[in-house]
Amino acid sequence: MIRTSLRPLAAALSAAFLPLLALAQGNSQQVVKPPQAQAWIDLATFSGMGMPGGMGAGGGGGNPMAALGGLFGGGARRDEANRFGQTQSMAAGRWMDVTLYSRANPKLAEAQQSVPPGFMSPALKLQSPLETRGAPPEPGDERVVEPEQERPRGKMLLYWGCGDTVRPGQPRVIDFATATPAELAKFFQSRRATQRGSHAASGRPLWPSRDDSRMVPAAASLVGEHAYSAAGLPEGFRFQIPAAQDLMPAIALKQQEQDGATQLSWQALPTARAYFISAMGARDNQEMVIWTSSEQPDMGFGLQDYQTNAAVDRWLKEQVLLAPQTTRCNVPKGVFGSGQGAMLRMIAYGSELNLAHPPRPSDVKIPWEPQWAVKLRLKSVASAMLGMDMGDMMMEQRGRPAKGDDADEPAKETAKEPPKKPGVTDVLKGLFGR
Repeated sequence: MIRTSLRPLAAALSAAFLPLLALAQGNSQQVVKPPQAQAWIDLATFSGMGMPGGMGAGGGGGNPMAALGGLFGGGARRDEANRFGQTQSMAAGRWMDVTLYSRANPKLAEAQQSVPPGFMSPALKLQSPLETRGAPPEPGDERVVEPEQERPRGKMLLYWGCGDTVRPGQPRVIDFATATPAELAKFFQSRRATQRGSHAASGRPLWPSRDDSRMVPAAASLVGEHAYSAAGLPEGFRFQIPAAQDLMPAIALKQQEQDGATQLSWQALPTARAYFISAMGARDNQEMVIWTSSEQPDMGFGLQDYQTNAAVDRWLKEQVLLAPQTTRCNVPKGVFGSGQGAMLRMIAYGSELNLAHPPRPSDVKIPWEPQWAVKLRLKSVASAMLGMDMGDMMMEQRGRPAKGDDADEPAKETAKEPPKKPGVTDVLKGLFGR
């Protein structure tokens, strides 16, 4: 009886004090102001096949459904001048994109970035782009950037997990002709924590620029002191890049067939925080097949780009990403069917670096008004044809005979030639029905 009578009183007290508690908590939140100046630095190392150059040069990631539409001919070659946006282009090489912003001078046209002697000399010349589209983002905007997606046709099959054989309960299948919006939303769930990095916007000098399009040297290192100088920038805008945030090595991805499964192996990268692998292929022009290395049924479309440190750590615990010490993962037998090819892509996430001056006060009563901030993101990505020797693949791309073929001798009759493994062109035709 007594307990029953106290319940209404407890509820009344709770209703009365909760608003006051919320108000007190709100008043204790620290005042945080955007930095007076900010730099975004994106670093990328690409190895393997070239990918299309228009995969989102603005830093927000590309359209995953169109990612295979122009695999060849896109991206810069090493004999060409560098250009902004190469950290999203998938062109083989080492790339850096830089964007600089000054709140005191929103129409800043040029700036200079001094770099360590081990990277490049003389200093980098940053220039604002002549033409840009859309309004520039505000500094401090840490929202996740969602890519636009196209709706494919036919059916899509999803497999996941490393191993020799397909696991029970797989694949997940969706038919785009009959799928409801709710079914599509459930099927295409994909983790993503990609924030805005380097971007092109008026009044924000960037590098590579019109007058400074030097290629990043093959042995360049960013380790050491960097500094920005320009009209309207705060004094003392200088910082150190440690070895953990230097340009990442290329992924030396190897492939070997084992009883129908494809064994993928690589040497662990010393600064990798985690890995993720995905493959995409087609069956009969009307079925698209996706496989990922995740232990969870994630499409992986949102994972093939920069991710925040907190997200990477969370997805490691969820077994969506491979641990940094991992050096092997098998694509199960039968995922892509007999004689079917697929495009393979692997990413190693580096540890994002976020710096600000002065540092954030530990006392929440003291407002934080940083003079400058730096966000540095890094990744290493490898792309290849699943199960295909890299040398053979590149020869086919150029229209030359692959090794083992004798182009100078007339064709010889054989009792029965083994079926030809699908090449790059065959896979693309299967994916896009062309």
